[in-house]
Amino acid sequence: MTAVAAIVFGAMLLEARRASRNEHDQLARGGVEAPDDVYNVMRLVYPLAFLAMLIEGALGGGPPRPVAMAGGVVFAAAKALKWWAVLSLGSFWTFRVIVVPGAVLVGRGPYRWLRHPNYVAVMGELAGVALLTGAVLSGVTAMAGFGLLLRKRIAVEERALDAAREPSATSKEQNRD
Repeated sequence: MTAVAAIVFGAMLLEARRASRNEHDQLARGGVEAPDDVYNVMRLVYPLAFLAMLIEGALGGGPPRPVAMAGGVVFAAAKALKWWAVLSLGSFWTFRVIVVPGAVLVGRGPYRWLRHPNYVAVMGELAGVALLTGAVLSGVTAMAGFGLLLRKRIAVEERALDAAREPSATSKEQNRD
């Protein structure tokens, strides 16, 4: 479980650093943070969900090897999707919903096929770690709870993006998850 914890939380720290830098850049370009966001709850629930799964997995002795391997594959695929979204958004990828007025939506990478690939990836990360650790109770709870937060988050994001759209939009591309 120690290796899983190092991978999960190490990746989280790298993502937090990138998001923080991008948030600063967005605000410097005139970006506006959306009201009524659930970010402050998400930033606590997200790491705590993984911690709960790691603890449950350690206390329960972990899953059978094939289940753990499947979890590793799901987690790796989710991270690949997330980083494809991150790289496609470039400096527009953030943890917070910050919209630069006049910017247009990104239409490349996974955004060609999915409206919110980053959020699909987050749910995949949770599912992957639940399988990887054998955390049935906390895994299901984490996915259900975070899924509800994401529903609220997507509604906040969509309202913010709709409000920022202008007929004279520039060629800048905008974060949409």
